[in-house]
Amino acid sequence: MNFTNIPKIELHCHLDGSMSVEVLQKLLTDNGEQIPIDELKNKIMAPDNCQSLAEYLDKFTIPINVLQTAHGLEEAAYDLAKNAAKENVRYIETRFAPTSHISKGMKITEIIESVNKGLLRAKEDFGIYSGIIVCAMRHLDMDTNIQMLRQSRELYGEGVVACDIAGDEKNHTNIEYKAFFDEAKRLGMPYTIHSGECGNADNIAEAIEVGAKRVGHGIAMYNRPDIIESCRNKKIGVEMCPVSNIQTKAIRDFSLYPFETFFKAGIPVSINTDNRTVSNTSCVREWNMLNSIYEFSEDDIRRIYRESVDVCFASDDIKEKLLKISCF
Repeated sequence: MNFTNIPKIELHCHLDGSMSVEVLQKLLTDNGEQIPIDELKNKIMAPDNCQSLAEYLDKFTIPINVLQTAHGLEEAAYDLAKNAAKENVRYIETRFAPTSHISKGMKITEIIESVNKGLLRAKEDFGIYSGIIVCAMRHLDMDTNIQMLRQSRELYGEGVVACDIAGDEKNHTNIEYKAFFDEAKRLGMPYTIHSGECGNADNIAEAIEVGAKRVGHGIAMYNRPDIIESCRNKKIGVEMCPVSNIQTKAIRDFSLYPFETFFKAGIPVSINTDNRTVSNTSCVREWNMLNSIYEFSEDDIRRIYRESVDVCFASDDIKEKLLKISCF
């Protein structure tokens, strides 16, 4: 089956991990830096035999250092959406931590507006719809994260569609950030939460407890039928990222990847790249990998598309347009 031609929805894609090598090299050159292409790839792409999440996260250093200007952020967002559109992705939610891009004095709202400008350009050029998910970071203090959230709320509905929290999930569980999620509720912002990527299934249960509409990765609940049932009953979307999950050792053996378990249980699952450049992947590669262990039927593909639209954070108007697109 040719997954390039099938309309797709992508809900878990980090901006700083998905800038193409070509655009990154151009931005480096603009900053007066010269890194040979092969050396640059080695610095920003995680190998398939990546040994740990720490090794994987080290690949973000250069992209984040570059994305400190309005121009860089706009170009990165445009580049991401353009490449997604080439794969027939009809809607993409890209996420990033605005607090990671303030080293040159940009305000949170200016950072978000720059990203949104690139996404809107891509919509004009390629017809791809998009939304921004702003990420709080677990290593930052609560006040910094909440202030970011409040400033981002000014652009909710004008690019921003939701919030998230990312970072060291192993040492900082979701319940520690209840005040953050309480504030998101007060502000009327929905949220997804990185949960279950580092082997802690209880973190997924906590995400559901604090009101997450979706969870990022969710791998650790593969042997927890109680949490699986909760996700099914509450229609909690699970954002699956196969290539990344293998690289970060969220799952040790791809033959054990729990896509089929979640899908057959009735959980709304989406298929995503996580970090297109860091993982050297694409939506097509992700679909092909899953198809190698679970052969998709046409009905399966329609269901994944429809349920991904259902759990996305787009407006009802955009959802209606997306649902009119035929997968075949």
